[in-house]
Amino acid sequence: MKDTVTVNWKENMVFEAEMDGHRFVMDAKEEHGGSDQGPRPKPLMMVSLAGCTGMDVISILKKMRVEVDEFSVKIDGDLTDEHPKHFTRMHIIYEFKGKNLPVDKLEKAIELSQDHYCGVSASYRKAMEITHEIKIH
Repeated sequence: MKDTVTVNWKENMVFEAEMDGHRFVMDAKEEHGGSDQGPRPKPLMMVSLAGCTGMDVISILKKMRVEVDEFSVKIDGDLTDEHPKHFTRMHIIYEFKGKNLPVDKLEKAIELSQDHYCGVSASYRKAMEITHEIKIH
């Protein structure tokens, strides 16, 4: 199995990405020669992790017949100060809202995502520390 993405330079620091028939623009901040027309590539790494594990957790919870009212995944990433700047750690915050949510099932769904299903987590874990916490509102 192979995935392919294409990224085409448009102008200055603007690049258009195409994947699975979807297009989006990436750009640099103005102080780095861009015009802030889109997100930066490194934060998109955090988006990938949040999306991957979030989809896993919701899918697993549905199979467990756990209904949540709201769910979000926040990622905090620590970058080095020196070039090439890279992440040394990502911390995942899983936030749930709902009535009588079974904490043991929430923890199990997250554990399954992190240890078994989320390929982004598996890839990133080889390069940096990945930690997580759960918040229930």
